[in-house]
Amino acid sequence: MELGFSACGFAAADPLDHLHDFYRHFLEEERQATMAYLQRYATQRLNPELLLSGVKTVIAVLVNYYPPVLLPEEDNFILSKYAPGKRYPPYIKSKMEPLLWMISGLGENVHSKSYVDSGPVLEKAWAQRCGIGWQGKHTIIINRSGGSYFYIGIILTTLELEPDLSETDHCGSCSKCMEACPTGAIDRPYQLDIRRCITYCTNVKNAPMPEEVRKNLKNRIYGCDICQDACPYNRFAKPTPDTHFHAHPELANMRKKDWINLSRERFDELFAGTSVEESGYERLMRNIGFAREGE
Repeated sequence: MELGFSACGFAAADPLDHLHDFYRHFLEEERQATMAYLQRYATQRLNPELLLSGVKTVIAVLVNYYPPVLLPEEDNFILSKYAPGKRYPPYIKSKMEPLLWMISGLGENVHSKSYVDSGPVLEKAWAQRCGIGWQGKHTIIINRSGGSYFYIGIILTTLELEPDLSETDHCGSCSKCMEACPTGAIDRPYQLDIRRCITYCTNVKNAPMPEEVRKNLKNRIYGCDICQDACPYNRFAKPTPDTHFHAHPELANMRKKDWINLSRERFDELFAGTSVEESGYERLMRNIGFAREGE
């Protein structure tokens, strides 16, 4: 917590055998879309021993990215709340380095590995087992006191630590996230058809944009957040003080006409160091074109 994480929990590094059938059916139905790595490393995802020999404990941390200033949506195209912030995987891994150093000093021959949106790790499953949230019906991790606008960091270590209690599900009969999704991507509770997810279709390089998604972008041009915004637990979301995740201040002045006429030079100014920059100018302009078709 002193390092700036919002939550931290421990779990015994036992195989996630209870997810075997769920994951198998997910792949058989090709819900992974073009993300072939989800199938390529399926075995490793369910067994941390295959990633770190002798692993005893999984540590999960949350990092809040909820913006202090929400970008206007009236007469505007919409970016996901995480999109304007700087790229998070290398940054969060650097925040985890002091924790790794501390762990290495707690015993002889202690080995650890860290993951942030990388490697064959089921981050959300481990976050739930570590007691820092549960995987909601929209499949995103929800923290009872902070909502769902968090990144997850995972550490595997051979150090044995007392595990926390796994978090239980608190969605109950609520299905607001499923009802809110305009493309029907959350077609079953706790399951996502990635092929119909606006975030996937607008963000991931080479991802196709099916007509059913194009017609239902709701002015989204990078990412979505519709299911998260519908979640009652996000009334507890608190703005992050970490400036790494803050938007370029001039983004607040952008409106539809500005996006339509966005130059590559202006794009580079607004999105330097972000995932939007990594996805590319051409893809963003393509998304803007599709969003205009759906108006």
